[in-house]
Amino acid sequence: MAPQRFREQFDQIQRSMPDVPLAMGPDDSAEFMYEKGVVLARDGEEARMVEDTVRAHFTETTGLVGESVRRAGPATNRSGITRIQVGDPGQGDRRGDRDVASALRALRTAEGRAGRRLVSRNHVVHIAVNACPGDEPVPAQPTEQPNPAPAEGLYDPETAVGVLVIDTGLMQDYRSYPLLARAQGDFQIQECDDDGVLQQYVGHGTFIGGLVAAVAPNTELTVRNSLNDAGAILESEFGDKLFEAVDDNGWPDIISLSAGTSNGRADGLLGVQAFMEELRTRRTLLVAAAGNNGSATPFWPAAYADLPEYTSSVLSVGALRSDGEFGACFSNHGGWVKVYAPGERLTSALTGFTKPVPYVYQHSTYESCRYGFGYACTCQSPRHTGVLSGGQADPGEPDQVMFEGLANWSGTSFATPVVAGLIASHMVAHKETDPRAARQQLLTANTEFAEVRGAIVPALLPPTWRPGPVVTAGPGA
Repeated sequence: MAPQRFREQFDQIQRSMPDVPLAMGPDDSAEFMYEKGVVLARDGEEARMVEDTVRAHFTETTGLVGESVRRAGPATNRSGITRIQVGDPGQGDRRGDRDVASALRALRTAEGRAGRRLVSRNHVVHIAVNACPGDEPVPAQPTEQPNPAPAEGLYDPETAVGVLVIDTGLMQDYRSYPLLARAQGDFQIQECDDDGVLQQYVGHGTFIGGLVAAVAPNTELTVRNSLNDAGAILESEFGDKLFEAVDDNGWPDIISLSAGTSNGRADGLLGVQAFMEELRTRRTLLVAAAGNNGSATPFWPAAYADLPEYTSSVLSVGALRSDGEFGACFSNHGGWVKVYAPGERLTSALTGFTKPVPYVYQHSTYESCRYGFGYACTCQSPRHTGVLSGGQADPGEPDQVMFEGLANWSGTSFATPVVAGLIASHMVAHKETDPRAARQQLLTANTEFAEVRGAIVPALLPPTWRPGPVVTAGPGA
């Protein structure tokens, strides 16, 4: 049974994609979301084989000719992926899609012979957490400063490191935040709803950009609006969005990506395979968020860091709690997460500083940590009541706050740009032009470690980051 927060996020994403019927997978769990009635295959001979196999399977098992099996759209230009309709997306409910599950089973024998995956669900790729960050943003106190604080250093166009953030775009007034005055990129398409209230996820890309700029002032920073709709996109479109970002901006030194999905497998996402294969041939380093499901299940693309052919080109990042000593409750974990960095209650720019903007909380905080931790984590603190029930039986009236500039926010979404910034800063300080070599040098020289679910893991702590107090809410750490 999917947990309540995942169901709330599922509903939020379904509203942002009204023309795409979605289901939870597998079988009403909280592992991933996907498009109903459709599977993905590589274009060409493999797509034709998938169509024929599924059609024959449905004819044999149901006694009906599989007339519903057909191409649902052409292959994408760069990713080479075709959507194949295998059932009626209007059938069933959000707990799962039997036609899609049956189509996947039909290809198992063929995949075994081929030695690789031939078909996939069309997963929803989303901002890294149960489809959202580890919490919702909280207005910073008037006297509060960015955390990490701005590092010393000047911008030098001759030595600046190129960092590309693929996320939700920049707020219209982002240049009013001094650290982002030189940043380039796309604007957020719609910041507020019809009532002038800040929409959920808006400011995510701006917050991330501010973290990169604070940790690494000598960067050419670009923030692309590739995940605008509630921070979510279908896997069939995601690979092309990645290609589009690098086509428009050139392959940078570092890509900071705070989105992904699990898929119940250990071999990556079919929809981004073409992009990942091209990434291997470039010098670019992909720094990717491990996700905020509190799970050891691989979260892609971050988990590519654990595949031998991608160990040098991808770095997966988990989140530490406020003291930097232990993992944050929400952070994904496991051997596929290669490094951890502060990701709880960081402080950066959510909006510009030109005018206050209201925000209504969508989720209520919980009485206790939904992942079972005993400290006062982001599940519980600071307390607020949201539009949705969360862990409360009666949510009551939702709380409204005003944002004007800085905010506190949590998630592996934000640990990721911290690590991207540290690698960029290392490149500048050591005159290293290879980001993959810089990543290895930084990890080799690192002397900081933390404990995550009983494992001792490398921790990258920015020199300007200020640890916060950790309050125990009950037994356990």
